[in-house]
Amino acid sequence: MGKETWLFVDSGHCPPFFNMALDEALLDWHSKGEIPPAIRFYGWDPATLSIGYFQRAKQEIDLEAVKRYGLGFVRRPTGGRAVLHEHELTYSVIVSEAHPDMPKTVTEAYRVISEGLVRGFRALGLEAYFAVPRTEAEREALRSPHSSVCFDTPSWYELVVEGRKVAGSAQTRQKGVILQHGSILLDMDEDKLFSLFKYPNDRVRERMQRSFKKKAVAINELRNVPVTYEEAKEAFHKGFEEGLGIRLEPYTLTPAQQAYVEELADRRYRSDEWNFKR
Repeated sequence: MGKETWLFVDSGHCPPFFNMALDEALLDWHSKGEIPPAIRFYGWDPATLSIGYFQRAKQEIDLEAVKRYGLGFVRRPTGGRAVLHEHELTYSVIVSEAHPDMPKTVTEAYRVISEGLVRGFRALGLEAYFAVPRTEAEREALRSPHSSVCFDTPSWYELVVEGRKVAGSAQTRQKGVILQHGSILLDMDEDKLFSLFKYPNDRVRERMQRSFKKKAVAINELRNVPVTYEEAKEAFHKGFEEGLGIRLEPYTLTPAQQAYVEELADRRYRSDEWNFKR
């Protein structure tokens, strides 16, 4: 039997509102049977701070700092913590919950989908592997994360290289469809990242930033030769094909699909009602 064909959407660097609207639109179209499963690669223009669906924007985020840096700001439809999307390749995977290769539980589906990430890192010469929380303290940290920063909080099947987190992902299930998207860090500005959140005092911020350095790392800190955005796309395209046992077929949105995404972006992801709802 031949490999299953999934769509590959390479949408380039887009505004934050469009990025989240396109992920949701792909989920909608797949739920209606209008498109097969899909994988999307994208970047952000401008660089953007995204927050998880359940985060409290005004309580946790220094919105003045977000403006000062000229960053975009958007709430994701998925959970998880805040992510600074700057020097990274972002991916999304859209596939039916009923797909025969998809486990029923969120954590197991995450492991299957993330096999594509593991293969991508290995294509770049990095020995990535899954780390599973084993102690009760680690499992408790999953239930009650203390940090607003995505890469500072543990998750099931954490993807790590040399003991440090190299990708942060989040997942939602709506209309019978899994949407998993996440950040593959190429480089990271830790000072900028930690200036975007509210802390009780500077000492707490400094302590959390020191702790973060031990937990997270960007690809180009681990390699002698830096990886470009285009090289990362090539590696992870190969990784997802190998890891999921699929063939990716390039896909371009129709004018009608493009217009739908723009309308959804304006209606939801540009709105203060959505972005500051908590």
